[in-house]
Amino acid sequence: MKFTKKVLDNGLTILHERREVPVTTVMLAVKHGGANEKEEEKGMSHYMEHLCFKGTKKRPLKEEIAGEIEKKGGIINAFTTEESTAYFTKLPSEHLEIAMDVIFDIFFNPTFPEEEIEREGNVIIEEMKMIEDNPARYIHDKLQESLYEPPFGMGIIGTRKGIKSMTREQLLKKHRKTYFPANSILVVVGNNNFSDVLELAKKFVVERNGEADPVPEIKLKNEDGYLKRKDNNQTNIVLGVHFPKGSEKERYAAELFSAILGKGMSSKLFLEVREKRGLVYTVKSDIDLKKRFGYFVIYAGTDPSKSDEVIKVCKEEFAKMKKITQKELDEAKVQLIGNRHIASEGCDEVAVELLFEEIIGDAKDYYDYEKRINAVILEDIKELAKKEDFSTFIIGP
Repeated sequence: MKFTKKVLDNGLTILHERREVPVTTVMLAVKHGGANEKEEEKGMSHYMEHLCFKGTKKRPLKEEIAGEIEKKGGIINAFTTEESTAYFTKLPSEHLEIAMDVIFDIFFNPTFPEEEIEREGNVIIEEMKMIEDNPARYIHDKLQESLYEPPFGMGIIGTRKGIKSMTREQLLKKHRKTYFPANSILVVVGNNNFSDVLELAKKFVVERNGEADPVPEIKLKNEDGYLKRKDNNQTNIVLGVHFPKGSEKERYAAELFSAILGKGMSSKLFLEVREKRGLVYTVKSDIDLKKRFGYFVIYAGTDPSKSDEVIKVCKEEFAKMKKITQKELDEAKVQLIGNRHIASEGCDEVAVELLFEEIIGDAKDYYDYEKRINAVILEDIKELAKKEDFSTFIIGP
């Protein structure tokens, strides 16, 4: 494995990891996502992500885009986060040029056909319905509303009204403004030489100036909420608390904290809430840590009559983290480092992590993960356990 980073004269950042496997992931991302959007723009980044697959001047038929990749045995997809929108393909390494050609084309040259605007808007609204119909998924969006003021707290997908009001002119103008080389990151992980990646990037990149949208102020809050669903047999619960940002060194303590408290069948929450008390089928913790924000989440699903008890026990277990032992911390370090090694088998997983690290600071930090995890001490964990300002959201009958 060999890592290379280079910034081109036009500002495009290239991250490359060479590895001896027959598969390559090519990912091209813009440093623009949900956090960059004003209230009236909410959902625009995600909308543009969908529309980039609907045709380019070179590939006017949308089926050509996926077809070129899939016929070579690959996959192609995209995702939108608060801080980036990324397009990626994973395919046999011998087809690097096709991968770069297609990804750069849909990234820089989409035409946003007029007939696709309303159609894809309807698709996104169906996506909203799908999320809303899944309370275990939807409740995390509602928690974000409870932890942050608008526009940040509104969520990436936007609203039905907002999506229906967006025009092709608005979407295309925003795309051309924000999708430019200096605001973009190319990540390639696989069995290809950096010289080939560099040559192809220069060949396919579109020389364009633009302007990165600033991030509106992210205002924190703590509220509780309840959404009544008559057809639910189970109460879905999330507890959330503000945590260190991904750009802060305390993020490694936050990862260990979550691993000890709620990651896996050996975690404190699983053993206490499910195994000992039999209150739930699912209970777990997670963290969402990005450059400008961070929060910790506990999720549980239980019988409506037991929801108060579940909330009480979860908060108690959180507070008990002040008393964890050095042995518990050491075991969690081995767990997380092992998890990282397993995840690193996939070139797509590594590409995502390199992108994340580059956005919050420097991609090279990905390779210092073990050292930074091992540097966390007991006091770092105990300091996080002092937090008490929980927001609680419940979806249930």
